[in-house]
Amino acid sequence: MMKALVVLFMSTLVVPMAMGANSLDPILIDRGMDEPIRIAVVPFGTDPGLSDQANMADIIGFDLARSGQFDPLEPENMLSRPNDAKDVFFRDWRILQSAYLVIGNARQAAGGQVAVNFELFDVIGQRQMTSASYSVSRDRWRETAHRIADEVYEQVTGIRGAFNTKIMYVLAQNAGTNEATFSLEIADSDGERSRSLLRSREPILSANWSPDGRRVVYVTFETGRPTIVIQDVDSPYRERLTNFRGINGSPVFSPDGTQLAMVLSKDGDPEIFVMDLASRKLRQITRHHAIDTEPSWSPDGKSLIFTSDRGGAPQIYQLELETNFLNRLTWEGNYNARARLLPDGKHLVYVHRTNGVFHIAWQDLERDNLQVLTATALDESPSLAPNGTMLIYATQDQGRGILAVVSIDGSVRYRLPSSSGDVREPAWSPYLDG
Repeated sequence: MMKALVVLFMSTLVVPMAMGANSLDPILIDRGMDEPIRIAVVPFGTDPGLSDQANMADIIGFDLARSGQFDPLEPENMLSRPNDAKDVFFRDWRILQSAYLVIGNARQAAGGQVAVNFELFDVIGQRQMTSASYSVSRDRWRETAHRIADEVYEQVTGIRGAFNTKIMYVLAQNAGTNEATFSLEIADSDGERSRSLLRSREPILSANWSPDGRRVVYVTFETGRPTIVIQDVDSPYRERLTNFRGINGSPVFSPDGTQLAMVLSKDGDPEIFVMDLASRKLRQITRHHAIDTEPSWSPDGKSLIFTSDRGGAPQIYQLELETNFLNRLTWEGNYNARARLLPDGKHLVYVHRTNGVFHIAWQDLERDNLQVLTATALDESPSLAPNGTMLIYATQDQGRGILAVVSIDGSVRYRLPSSSGDVREPAWSPYLDG
């Protein structure tokens, strides 16, 4: 089927290469683990011609620090600053009680490339744990630093790192006025290097990533009513998928990227539908007079999680697609919504109202125990990191919308504020291996 580009209305502008104007403010770390791992990330040896770039060690160290599991040593407290294995004296780092050591260098290479090398050492064991070399263009400088942080994180914790990923969010400026504008932003996971994928004078909602990170889907009001749009991240392709009367909302890709779950009220009550993206055929999944909304997929793609008030109040349900077997997952409290399953399929995160305040909660589905993860107000829109260790969500700070991140056990928290306006509707990307 030929994919026709949708005609854009005057209220909307696609700008795939607008870079950096709305990058989030510096991360504010509120809380880390009680006993984080001590690590030394030595400033990388860098050619003078690369002095305009941030030292890679700063990016790597801050990635590890914001995970909450590491306590990077300040450079001014280092007894030596080796950039090569032959200059490493483990005694220096044992004195400083560093369990691990990262060293490296970045050099200009032929063809405008940059050669980057790093090594990770176990200080107590006095051994090299891993090393790697990269040949990259200058515009992949920060990406390379995030890749190194991912490698260090995985070597030490045994869990794949998620620093070299992206976050997507809606930036609202002058909201509530006649000058209101909205943009769909994509940035590095630390909020740096943002670019606007879409700018509009109409609200943008429910943005989600495809499993390969190459496409996004979202809701706009550019036609005067909610419309579901699919768009490439790095090309001009953009297509309107639905424009029915009533609700067109909450689109989310299936784990294999071939289907899209969504909410439509074209026949009356809001119901969950699934669209086959190859044929554009719709299949109705729920049939109930209550409101069924906010679908998400199980990791295996065999069931849908959704919010419904069919029991009298918003609660989370799971529907097996092959058998239509329906199971209610939440029972505690009278408001639970916007649920997402962790990659293991055994744990759930969602918005939970406690004493009239909305927080993000975690639930073990096998033991039914619930833990409230956040302590801020009006917390909403949780989105999981691809390794399942952290989640990003929208909250309020001094009357402004900001983004915040919390670890899945609640022990680590940090904020990503923005001085450019209110930020909301975050979505953490999948791994971007391509």
